[in-house]
Amino acid sequence: MPLSEHEQRILAELEQSLVRQDPEFAERVRSETVYRHAGRACKWSALGFLVGIVILVAFYARSVELGFLGVVVMFASAVVFERNLRRMGKAGWHDLTRSINEQRSENGQPLPGIEGAVMNARSWLRSHFRRGR
Repeated sequence: MPLSEHEQRILAELEQSLVRQDPEFAERVRSETVYRHAGRACKWSALGFLVGIVILVAFYARSVELGFLGVVVMFASAVVFERNLRRMGKAGWHDLTRSINEQRSENGQPLPGIEGAVMNARSWLRSHFRRGR
């Protein structure tokens, strides 16, 4: 349901006053999206999952309790990752990977590391399995 002209004018006035009072906060609110926040949480949870694996492998032989702690860390990280991935959805994933695609298109060279390998494999699969051939 679209806003009326009066409501749009009130929102514009609120935005202008916010920019005048705290321009740094206004810029942060303007640039931050739900997708970026969820993507950042996914990255941290993936790191947490790796830490859980390290704890499990390093301490399981010494203590079953510490090994179980690693499993708990891994499970909690997987739950956080899954919830934030659902929050992002397909549009959020596109927003998150757009910067990778922009970096590649700027210099015309394939990206190094895993990103480059994934992008090259995806390009190869698309070129070989196009519909309608």
